[in-house]
Amino acid sequence: MVDRGASALSLPDDWPAHPDPILALNRMGTFDWDLDNGVFHMDAQAHEVFDLRPDEYDGNPATLAVRVPPPEGYRLDGLVSQAMKDGSENYGTYFRIRCRDGTMRWTHTQGYIRRDETGRPRRIVGIVRVATEELAELEQRHQQAADDEARRQQTSVVQLTTAALAHARTIQDVIDVLKDTHGLTHLGATSLVMGLVEAGRIRLVAEGPSGSFVPGTLITRIDEQYPMSEVVRTLSPRFIESPEEFADSYPVLWPHITDLHITSAAYMPLIAQARPIGAIGLLYNDRRGFTSDERNVLVALGSSIAQSLQRAMFYEQEKDLASGLQQAMLPRTIPSVPGADVAVRYRSASLGRDIGGDWYDLIPLPGGRVGAVIGDVQGHDTHAAAVMGQLRIVLRAYAAEGHTPATVMARASVFLHELDTDRFATCLYAEADLSTGVVQVVRAGHIDPLVREPGGACRRVSVEGGLPLGLSAEFGQLEYPVGTIELDSDHTLVLCTDGLVEQPGTDLDDGMQTLTALIATGPKDVRDLADRLIDVAEERGGDDDVALLLLRRRVLDAPQPGGRLQQHVAPGDPEALTAARHMIRAAVRAWGAADRADEIELVADELITNALMHTEGSAVVTLRVLAGSERRLRVEVEDSSSALPRRREAGESGVSGRGLLLVDLLTDVWGVEARGGGKAVWCEFIVPERP
Repeated sequence: MVDRGASALSLPDDWPAHPDPILALNRMGTFDWDLDNGVFHMDAQAHEVFDLRPDEYDGNPATLAVRVPPPEGYRLDGLVSQAMKDGSENYGTYFRIRCRDGTMRWTHTQGYIRRDETGRPRRIVGIVRVATEELAELEQRHQQAADDEARRQQTSVVQLTTAALAHARTIQDVIDVLKDTHGLTHLGATSLVMGLVEAGRIRLVAEGPSGSFVPGTLITRIDEQYPMSEVVRTLSPRFIESPEEFADSYPVLWPHITDLHITSAAYMPLIAQARPIGAIGLLYNDRRGFTSDERNVLVALGSSIAQSLQRAMFYEQEKDLASGLQQAMLPRTIPSVPGADVAVRYRSASLGRDIGGDWYDLIPLPGGRVGAVIGDVQGHDTHAAAVMGQLRIVLRAYAAEGHTPATVMARASVFLHELDTDRFATCLYAEADLSTGVVQVVRAGHIDPLVREPGGACRRVSVEGGLPLGLSAEFGQLEYPVGTIELDSDHTLVLCTDGLVEQPGTDLDDGMQTLTALIATGPKDVRDLADRLIDVAEERGGDDDVALLLLRRRVLDAPQPGGRLQQHVAPGDPEALTAARHMIRAAVRAWGAADRADEIELVADELITNALMHTEGSAVVTLRVLAGSERRLRVEVEDSSSALPRRREAGESGVSGRGLLLVDLLTDVWGVEARGGGKAVWCEFIVPERP
């Protein structure tokens, strides 16, 4: 049994000699365990700690099993054995005992191991004390720390979610952020449901796990008995803390979600600018009730979601408005063109509502000609789209008036310069005669066109260009060089804006090479090829719009006269006269008559000059290739005067009178034809067949 005087106990030197009132209050006793004899001595206070009477304890440690549950005993034995084995001087631990009345009591023990000179353990002296209140305080501190950590985690989730929502542009982006597994599920929510207020109703835009949709809830009235309807009506959150509360409050909804095993839910109104724009609900299946801190966190989260959702709604509205404006500025339909297959495509940039000023257009012209336009106004906003629309209209008007490509571009530049805007535009205008395949190209700061051959080979056609529209007028450099391309049958002309060419980290030449290779390996049909190019642009993404126009020349089945070009020349218009001369020079080269180019150009210039000098109207110049036993190039100059030209001697000092003499000497045949109220002077040149 226990030594009542406890005089045999040899406690550490720093232990108090007399009982401390506080220790007594905490009920602390001492023990002395003789390891050689196996006797475990306890004082009276130790008996009280173990809730044992003196007659109930015989000094055998095994007797304590009546109070120490087996799991606790095994743990204590293992702890003491390990301390003696590894040479420790002391040990300490908390353990539980079962009191006389069956309640559990936390207890603490601290033991000091006494060894002999060989290091063998001989005695253990120590204390035992009641530690229930101490552990209760410790547990409370642990719980407080756990609660603080939970709050920090919840706050972190709210902060992370808010940061992610800051990058959400569309409503779907907001939904994706909220349904992200690294988002709301960290708050313990099993799933979510969200609806938007539209015309007095709530439209469901996101619902919980797959397959959990409740029939009839896609669109609900605000006055119906649903939790989202309630929070929208009251503008207050609704916390449902048990399945029973859910079933009692919403009997219409509850039977449809019993399979989800929902134990609680939190519904928050989404309020922006003092009006409800929607509601969100978080559903839980592993908890009941919400603390005040959790409620505050969820309400703050609802406020953040509402702000992001309103921003997304404004964003989509502005995007729809901008896209509608841009689409209205582009041609609604592309006219069918005899002798050509045409495909146009447009892709908006990934910038969202920031639309650009890219455009395309196809303009039918007299004489079997067609004008193809591709352009890009500086900037990405509605102003760029508005400027684009005005430019498209004036370019179409100038081309339809019969101006040369260079004149069309120059006048468009002056128009843009005179607008109340600081924008400029790049543009490429190609006027094609589909009967001959001759294409006159004018480039204003735009990228070069490309030509794809029937076999698939694709090449970039370098065309000398001028300044962008607006800038050329500002700097007084309105002269635009005209390049010439000859499209044979099944050749495809490719015009595009730089959004299809430019890529991050590459220069323009590399981008053009990549595009050339892509076109070369693409499908033959222009529509399929256009789809392929736009698909590639979509895959790349990019922050610029893409406009694309493809024109493939095809020779009609019916016999064609071999080629025809026509140009109007008004009196007092030196630009038109220069353009006519350029057209003649380009056509002669394109039709393989370079050997007689000087003769043809000189005669045509003489006929045009005579028409302008001796009539009061304009002249119409027409070039044709005539097929037959001999290939001939025919030049016609038509005017509105019925007076026929006559040959006369010029004299030694005369400055006129030699025009028809030159015509007679240089042409193979010439003549005059009456044309309604006017006439046409024509001449023909025999030219060899092209190889």
